[in-house]
Amino acid sequence: MKSASKKRAPTIVNLTVRRRSTKFTVHAVIDNYAAHKHPKVLQWLARHPRFVLHFTPTSASWLNAVEGLFALLSKRRLKRGVFRSVQELKNAIQSFIAETNANPKPFIWTKDPDKIIAAVRRGHQVLDSIH
Repeated sequence: MKSASKKRAPTIVNLTVRRRSTKFTVHAVIDNYAAHKHPKVLQWLARHPRFVLHFTPTSASWLNAVEGLFALLSKRRLKRGVFRSVQELKNAIQSFIAETNANPKPFIWTKDPDKIIAAVRRGHQVLDSIH
């Protein structure tokens, strides 16, 4: 049982549910982690139909490289930020991108390319067998 003295930090979803107009649809691109498909999550989504989840393909490990950039963006620019308009939020993101691009650091792949190619081929075989 959770302690009554501990408050859960508000998530972006909870803040969006409480503070934003319901006339807009919120699209979230997330990984294929099983927790996102848990019955409680699906029930929540059923109660909040304006939230639409889009899952990255399981064979798309190359997409995970962008998660590092999003983590840095969140930590260095967005977390605890106060944005009074969409334009202020856009400006903060664009400023972060410009600063990051001014001092680029290459992403170094650590996975064996042959394993990636084999996984893609297996994925194609599965998709081809469905059709």
